[in-house]
Amino acid sequence: MAASSSPPHVVIFPFTAQGHTLPLLDISKALSFRGLKVTIITTPLNAPFIHSKVSDHISSISVSVSVIPFPIVPDLPQGCENTANLPSVSLDILASFITATKNMKQHFEALLKEMVETGSRPICVISDFFLYWTLDTCRTFGIPRVVSHGMGVLPMLILKHNSDICKTSSEFDVIELPSLTLPFTLNGSDLPVCDPDDPFTRVILEVEEADKNSWGVIVNSFQELEGEYVTALEGLYYKEARAWCVGPVLLYDYIQEQSRASDGKSQSCGPYIEWLDKQEGSSVVIYVSFGTQARLSNEQMDEIAYGLEMARQRFIWVVGSLGMWVPDEGWVRRVEGRGLVVRDWVDQRSILAHPKVGGFVSHCGWNSVLESLSMGVPLLAWPLGAEQPLNAKFVAMGLKAGLMVSEEQVKTIDRQVICEGVKELMEGKKGRSTRERARELGTMAWNAVKKGGSSDGKLDELINRLIHIKRD
Repeated sequence: MAASSSPPHVVIFPFTAQGHTLPLLDISKALSFRGLKVTIITTPLNAPFIHSKVSDHISSISVSVSVIPFPIVPDLPQGCENTANLPSVSLDILASFITATKNMKQHFEALLKEMVETGSRPICVISDFFLYWTLDTCRTFGIPRVVSHGMGVLPMLILKHNSDICKTSSEFDVIELPSLTLPFTLNGSDLPVCDPDDPFTRVILEVEEADKNSWGVIVNSFQELEGEYVTALEGLYYKEARAWCVGPVLLYDYIQEQSRASDGKSQSCGPYIEWLDKQEGSSVVIYVSFGTQARLSNEQMDEIAYGLEMARQRFIWVVGSLGMWVPDEGWVRRVEGRGLVVRDWVDQRSILAHPKVGGFVSHCGWNSVLESLSMGVPLLAWPLGAEQPLNAKFVAMGLKAGLMVSEEQVKTIDRQVICEGVKELMEGKKGRSTRERARELGTMAWNAVKKGGSSDGKLDELINRLIHIKRD
């Protein structure tokens, strides 16, 4: 994009949950690479994390962070500004948290008003879908709202039908969606609970209404992966809104790094990277992580531990967010040198990008799916909630780039099942097939964001459309 004295300005407002924030920070950097000015809105306790992720861009004045206060509400502990700090994973608590964000509306309006009055009017606001109330503010100022879900096209499309499905289906039913051919069998158990009297469901209905009335939707996916579902998704929006597949957005930063470094290697380091460097062979380590908000019982943690031991594969297991589980001393002794247990935060992307890593046991959050496939790493899918069962089936049955840890809905997955899944992914015939497929998809993902690729073109198209849009 040609340089100008006043570059186009985009405001980005993430929901304060890491899985929702990270892709929007990647989009912020992708826009700044194209010469746009970006303002990220967040709250005081979330600002340090965001600064740490975009500090290089802040120093070049292309990205700035504006902080507005998070409201104090009776239903939430004081100082709770991120879903990672919620006292439980109940949907009632999450509904209270989402509803509380609406109290930031006045500060958001004041911030947009100041931008408009000082000649820095945004060409759009890219807002997380949970921040549904931003639509009214955007309309007040005549600024397009582009919504972000942090999900892929297909799971988003299915969930948008969920309110109708749940009225007629049980968890055991096989569900067929009109005019949509799915690459897997959809069961009621794959969908979140939908109770019209539930507080979370009532919030989601408000979220959905604002979503459908937004100017457009930005999707962290790419044409070659989910392009066949884009038209159906757009059909659920009003006023001819478009869905823009611009991902995997994490790769824009990698491409910029490669252009600055002749060897193209990541500069990320840490004890776990040093441990990986020492392993002999390639694709010999399986990475195990269930995200930042998983809650697994101590019993399930024991089964994972013994399953990994029985599989006799080298592993990195991140348990930092999974409570106070303590492994048996005998187990620690037996896996010493073969396994690494990490309780701190890790740079997951640098682990998946490491040539020693050959598989990923994952809850199948969409960010984790894209990070893994972008690096050509197949998944052993272990969904825990939300849209994760849809992602897991799409990866394993649709894309053929992973395996399901278990086809059965059970409270605790047995160590033998875990052992067999890990061994099959790492050294079995099906595992080899999924690895080949993951590498194919990884190549497609990189090509999509490179100059002239499908996502690169869609991002330019989105920017140009917003710059030239006719304001009322």
